[in-house]
Amino acid sequence: MATTTAKTTSGAGRSLLRNPQLNRGTAFTLEERDALGLEGLLPAGVLSLDEQAKRSYEQYNEQPTDLAKNEFLAALHDRDEVLYYKLLEDHLKEMLPVVYDPVVAQAIERYSHEFQRPNGVYLSIDDIDGVERAFHNYGLGADEVDLLVATDAEEILGIGDWGAQGMDISIGKLAVYTAAAGIHPDRVIPVMLDVGTDRESLLNDPLYVGNRHSRVRGERYDELIATYIGTASKLFPEALLHFEDFGPSNARRILEAYRGKARIFNDDVQGTGAITLAGVLAGMRVAKSRPSEQRVVIFGSGTAGIGIADEIRKVMIADGLSEEDATRRFFCVDKQGLLVDDMKDLRDFQVPYAQPRGAVSGWSLENGSGPIGLYEVVANVHPTLIVGTSTVGGAFTEQIVREMAKHVERPLIFPLSNPTELIEAIPADVIKWSEGHALIGTGTPWEPVPYKGVDYAIGQANNALVYPGIGLGTIVSKASHVSDGMLLAAAEAIASQVDVNTPGAAILPAVENLRASSATVAVAVAEKAAEEGLAQAKLADPVQAVQEAMWQASYPVLEVK
Repeated sequence: MATTTAKTTSGAGRSLLRNPQLNRGTAFTLEERDALGLEGLLPAGVLSLDEQAKRSYEQYNEQPTDLAKNEFLAALHDRDEVLYYKLLEDHLKEMLPVVYDPVVAQAIERYSHEFQRPNGVYLSIDDIDGVERAFHNYGLGADEVDLLVATDAEEILGIGDWGAQGMDISIGKLAVYTAAAGIHPDRVIPVMLDVGTDRESLLNDPLYVGNRHSRVRGERYDELIATYIGTASKLFPEALLHFEDFGPSNARRILEAYRGKARIFNDDVQGTGAITLAGVLAGMRVAKSRPSEQRVVIFGSGTAGIGIADEIRKVMIADGLSEEDATRRFFCVDKQGLLVDDMKDLRDFQVPYAQPRGAVSGWSLENGSGPIGLYEVVANVHPTLIVGTSTVGGAFTEQIVREMAKHVERPLIFPLSNPTELIEAIPADVIKWSEGHALIGTGTPWEPVPYKGVDYAIGQANNALVYPGIGLGTIVSKASHVSDGMLLAAAEAIASQVDVNTPGAAILPAVENLRASSATVAVAVAEKAAEEGLAQAKLADPVQAVQEAMWQASYPVLEVK
């Protein structure tokens, strides 16, 4: 887990230059070139890693599009891993949207046509018996893996089902883990669970790299999941299993089935819930309100929306409300309108939050007895907080925002959907409509909004602020599983970094200080794991343990066998 300071290699000459984990191009010293059979294979000049990074940044900026920048970084990763991470560390805020959301969505759509070099483990539902063999073929031992990120790519970043092309999600997520929290890049495995796809354009594409059949569900799907979790946990007993972009019918179900049995984490459910909770906690500090006083509208009641509700409900209960009272303070709206308990099409995870029909029977409704829409919910509930995970662009209208601001002094408004064109409200509009009173968290980055002499910084509820630190803290403490207490500790650690006294200050930290922020989160998570008796590592000094575990992009000493 600690930073590697030396590596042993039996490779030399051209083979060494083609190994991205060992290659350092023009940074090989004259002595190394002599010892490693590289004489005459490189130009004479010797450059430092910083000088190489400067050149690579110039090349990056010459790329004509964001997708081209993504492809440039992928190619750099495939030839010089350390240089790739050095560049990412130096320009993390700028490159985070390129290596991950939103640009990675474009890369996923082009994956089969741009495919050059496999990276990771591809597990097929048509060969469940081959899961263990595939991991053995990857070549890492039981004590050489800290983290696996797996996806079945059913629900990718608002663009839906992309089958085996979703591997780029796992790769991109791991890049952020390394750049933001120093998870060692040689101790991770990206995993693609290829269960087929329902996207006809892929099934009919002769260049598609995945299984050519519709998405498999039911018992066979569950068998693959069980085999993956069981095999990965057996082969890599200290590794965290991160789940990403699973469909709403599976994400929460898998998490609930296995979270007490294995070291698993679902970013779409737990990470989204924790980062939104962090913004809510900070917003309540600004508004000088308590969790037990909140009235919450969730617009878009899928996996992410209900995951957010779960995290907020926990702090309401901790603040003195009963579980029933806390639950009734949530008003969840989905495609069928406000979720009410007599609806026949509720998903299992929505059922607890469905309002009793009797509780809303006396509401003033514009459309009589039909579905209860978002504005009607806001007008009747007077929420203190509204969260959007709907991907319905512009859903938080001027009428809705003004209605909130009329009844709540500092309304918390979180339009979290991405990409940008799907956001529920533009921050500048929310500031204007609320006359500067709204406390805003968004899912995508926005420039500060000037309004009546104040620059309002917009807090981005970016999961990158939370999941790298949760992962690092779990790995360092060797926690047996990721508990609710550890997630709350992460949210509180993020909220503690927010300036609540300066007018216009953001309610979430900026990503410029992501490594420092991730370290703070990791320490809080590790300490909570120890407090709850989940930590298998005894850490005399958690702060020092976290710092020592964080890998930095630097060329290791090479020792020749």
